[in-house]
Amino acid sequence: MSICIDAHQHFWKYEPVKDAWITDDMSMIQRDFFPGDLAAELQANGIDACVAVQADQSLLETRFLLDLANEHTFIRGVVGWIDLKADDIERQLSEWSKFPKLKGFRHIVQAEKDPGFLLQEDFKRGIKALAKHHFTYDILVYHTQLKQVIPFVAQFPNQAFVLDHLGKPGIKDKEISVWKDEIAYLAQQQHVCCKLSGLVTEADWKNWKYDDLLPYLDVALQAFGPKRLMFGSDWPVSLLGGGYQQIKEIIERFIDPLTTAEKVAIMGENAIRFYNL
Repeated sequence: MSICIDAHQHFWKYEPVKDAWITDDMSMIQRDFFPGDLAAELQANGIDACVAVQADQSLLETRFLLDLANEHTFIRGVVGWIDLKADDIERQLSEWSKFPKLKGFRHIVQAEKDPGFLLQEDFKRGIKALAKHHFTYDILVYHTQLKQVIPFVAQFPNQAFVLDHLGKPGIKDKEISVWKDEIAYLAQQQHVCCKLSGLVTEADWKNWKYDDLLPYLDVALQAFGPKRLMFGSDWPVSLLGGGYQQIKEIIERFIDPLTTAEKVAIMGENAIRFYNL
């Protein structure tokens, strides 16, 4: 029997200062979101387990998510945060590798003002250390930052990378041509996967239609193929554009023409393999 995995969602105890990225136009998610809130959604939508991804850049966040994962078996993996520029990164990674549910790390590069952030030597030193400890890395950038992602991933052919949210394309403004070319180029790197997630929040939250999203999904499938794509809800951020069922139905509708094996891969097997769940 196939297992369905939500490869990308978040939890937080809402604090206005810490979570300043949740601006007033996102008032509906300016509250706490815990596993008890998600469990009913997963059950109702036939999702067996999930991967909890960091939303705050602190070691406290990593511990917070691991504590939740230890309390709730349906949280199969955690993507935490660590200071990849730290001088003692090797020691820290060695310590964190003792936690079986900690699968990888992410940095919120989309918020970095330096257009060459990913290519800084001290950051790359941290990335270089990840593979040795069997940690993955989630790439979070806006589509305008993809140009630095391409040379970045090429320097680490043994590192497992996944691009979050298709690189946040400009769906609302129907910008696709440059993003499409960069995605095609990035996908040539076979050690890079991609999450079919975060689409509705890059579209017009209130007025998006499936047809607005379809061209971007088509590009992702053509570039990465069904063996390197994984479903992620991006809950609860996704609530800005629709309910959990709506988000899942977008992907199910899109992959419906694929073979059963390809659908099973995108809806769970790829995430299990990538994150070693």
